[in-house]
Amino acid sequence: MLSKRIFETEFSTALAEELARKGMTVRDLADRAGIPASTLYKVTLGERDPRLSTVRRIVGVLEPERDRFIAVIAAKFLLDSLDFHEVPVKGGMCAIRGYSANSLEECIVAAVRAEKEGAAGIVCAPILASIVERIVDVPVSMLRPELSCMKDAVQVIARQIR
Repeated sequence: MLSKRIFETEFSTALAEELARKGMTVRDLADRAGIPASTLYKVTLGERDPRLSTVRRIVGVLEPERDRFIAVIAAKFLLDSLDFHEVPVKGGMCAIRGYSANSLEECIVAAVRAEKEGAAGIVCAPILASIVERIVDVPVSMLRPELSCMKDAVQVIARQIR
């Protein structure tokens, strides 16, 4: 993923790797991004540092927003009860992708995996949110249980107490 790789190596190297991975030529990218091919050739050869606007156009072509999604990390029964699969965002719709987890360790692994797979944000349990915020670079929101759910759970336990 270009947007992650550019922080690990030279931009020209990351771009060349991404073009090769996607089977694209510099000319293909230039046409799709609306950038002069000569500019992109100089960037890929490391002869010129791209402007921020150029980087945005390149990333916009190589990592289109429509592939992004919001990850929801929860127990399988909660994910199965989701009654929506997309939410409106600026400029369109964003898919919802569920990550089933039943332990703290599974939740952390799911959060890292979701970010690696391109999640635009992560929704998870309150106990997990503060940890996930420290290990990912996308927005994190927590599931907030309704008061009625908590009352129901307390009543279940109350019936079992002798």
